[in-house]
Amino acid sequence: MSKPWGPHDLGGQDGGPIDLAEHDTAYWEWQIDAMVRLALKKGLISDFAELRDGIEQLTAEDYANCTYYERWAKSLAHTLVSRGIVSAEQLAAQVDAVRLRQEAEAR
Repeated sequence: MSKPWGPHDLGGQDGGPIDLAEHDTAYWEWQIDAMVRLALKKGLISDFAELRDGIEQLTAEDYANCTYYERWAKSLAHTLVSRGIVSAEQLAAQVDAVRLRQEAEAR
């Protein structure tokens, strides 16, 4: 059975303009990059192709609305949960803790 086409595959259609403007990498983007590289080093993911496969499985809405590093984060999270390295509940609890910490720091 062949894999259905995802939102990333435009099949020769016009994908619209590409923003080529330089921008600073946000701190959280560096953190995502570091997490992916650590997951590679620890053997939790095999290579960047595995990460790309997770990105290609995103819903059209997530693919369209997420930034580059948000897609990386979603793919890494999905892979780690699907392998049982972390549970969905543990991941959600940690995300909540980070959000609470950020809200407290913003006050």
